[in-house]
Amino acid sequence: MSRIGDIKLSEVILTALQQAVELLIAKIKQASVTTQRLRVKLELPANTDLIDWMDAQPLFPKFYWQSRDCREEVVALGQIRTFTDPLTAEKVISDDQRVWGGRSFDGHTDRNRRCLSSFFFLPLLEIIRFDGEWHLAANMSDDKPRMLAMLNKIATNPEVVADINSRILSRSYSPDFAGWSTMIDQALAGIANDEFEKVVLARRTTLQLDHPVLPAQLLKASRASNSNSFHFLMALDAEHCFIGSTPERLFQRHDRVLQTEALAGTIGRGVDAQEDQQLAQWLLADTKNRYENRLVVDDIVERLVPQCESMNVAPVPELVQLRKVQHLKRSIDGQLNDTVFSANLLDSLQPTAAIAGLPRDAALNFISEHEPFARGWYSGAVGYIGQKHSEFCVAIRSAMISGDDLYLFAGAGIVPGSVADSEWKELDRKTSTLCSLFEQPGSGDDNIMDNMGYKSA
Repeated sequence: MSRIGDIKLSEVILTALQQAVELLIAKIKQASVTTQRLRVKLELPANTDLIDWMDAQPLFPKFYWQSRDCREEVVALGQIRTFTDPLTAEKVISDDQRVWGGRSFDGHTDRNRRCLSSFFFLPLLEIIRFDGEWHLAANMSDDKPRMLAMLNKIATNPEVVADINSRILSRSYSPDFAGWSTMIDQALAGIANDEFEKVVLARRTTLQLDHPVLPAQLLKASRASNSNSFHFLMALDAEHCFIGSTPERLFQRHDRVLQTEALAGTIGRGVDAQEDQQLAQWLLADTKNRYENRLVVDDIVERLVPQCESMNVAPVPELVQLRKVQHLKRSIDGQLNDTVFSANLLDSLQPTAAIAGLPRDAALNFISEHEPFARGWYSGAVGYIGQKHSEFCVAIRSAMISGDDLYLFAGAGIVPGSVADSEWKELDRKTSTLCSLFEQPGSGDDNIMDNMGYKSA
């Protein structure tokens, strides 16, 4: 699913937002000391686009979330409280509160001490769209004057975020192709020596643009172009922003009902319907890709068995078709035991074999020793935790904007039969999810890759 015909922020919509904020401020002033959350209804068209409004706000942290099925969209701003332990957060929030944030891949390890291992925040303010209804909500704190001071900073007349008009001047890779080839050879040797069955290796692409791109520009362009994906933005401050459009769910829970999936196995899209179908049938029948997917299924099931009363695994993979790539996916559903927290699921499932490898510890050790960069938030988990309902996506197809620097990330699963050249092309296809948003007529991402000798499907 995708959103069609988003409505820009007209004067009527801005007035409705401002009136809702004012009503919320009045409710906060009158709230008792036992009140934990306040909510007012917003009368907005279902397809109102709030990214412009979010971008103009001076409150941090700043979080944007759109679910893969497009039913829910949330903008969360400011913080009442922050957490580095998701279990602590889950135990203290009330039934109707949610904490937003994520868990990084390698934060607070010897490899990456600058990045947090986890960050979650109970926001001051949330704008929530669920299906066609909008609400504005505030979480309460003991410090009402501070809350009111932050709410009074809300910008009431934001400017429209312009379309991306930056062009890619050059790109550099870590590792480069020679380093990638060496790393693949080392991984295949480790597999042959029974050190691990699979390892997922990643590449960081640094884009040099003719002028910087704003996080909101990249988010808007990606959301408009990449359907069947979770869209997220997480900015802890004004200088650092992590953005992604990922097709992969880590897990979703409603009370004791759990949904997760194994998304592994990739091929590009065809130039026409006939080639697209040929590629899809090849992927569905390919032994290497089906084996890679089965490894992920087996790992997820093994990790969930102690936490589930029952579990159901789709017997065969289905095809997930995205704008630039096609994937194999098998759905996994379960009924959780009574005492399982969402934070427990996060501990168990992240990182999955789809973004680390199998066995997990051996694959993580290989990644730490051989990848030439720290992943940080890339291939971590991003989403929210509530008392009854939690959901996380796997933070792939993502970018980090740090000042004027733009980094894109992609990974490929290495199993017996993997070839460095083919896996490099897979990285190109995955990176093109975001790279292609900078295309200009006659100078597209595919043309650049063709000139380098790596065709992107």
